Amino acid sequence: QVQLVESGGGLVQAGGSLRLSCVVSGSIFGINAMGWYRQAPGKQRELVAALTSSASTNYADSVKGRFTISRDNAKNTVYLQMNSLKPEDTAVYYCAADQVRTVQGIYPRLWGQGTQVTVSS
Repeated sequence: QVQLVESGGGLVQAGGSLRLSCVVSGSIFGINAMGWYRQAPGKQRELVAALTSSASTNYADSVKGRFTISRDNAKNTVYLQMNSLKPEDTAVYYCAADQVRTVQGIYPRLWGQGTQVTVSS
């Protein structure tokens, strides 16, 4: 059974920090890319940060300089370090993994269930 397991969401004050984690559980051979998306009420889901197997990164303009994505390939885990949080960062954050290679086959896209991040003033 392959699942994305997220942790680290919660409530913080503006200017604070959170670290999100996402683990792809199961018998994993490899993952092409992982990333974080977020969706605020009344808004479309947007890409926050992505990290490919070639170590290239992409960040939304709104989080550049504040958020950092990293990975631990041995643990099939991606992290999102969020610093200097703002109220507008409040959203449900979703982990995603692309081209997940497992003993059962290849999953083109897997999503986590989402974790709430709330930043208060």
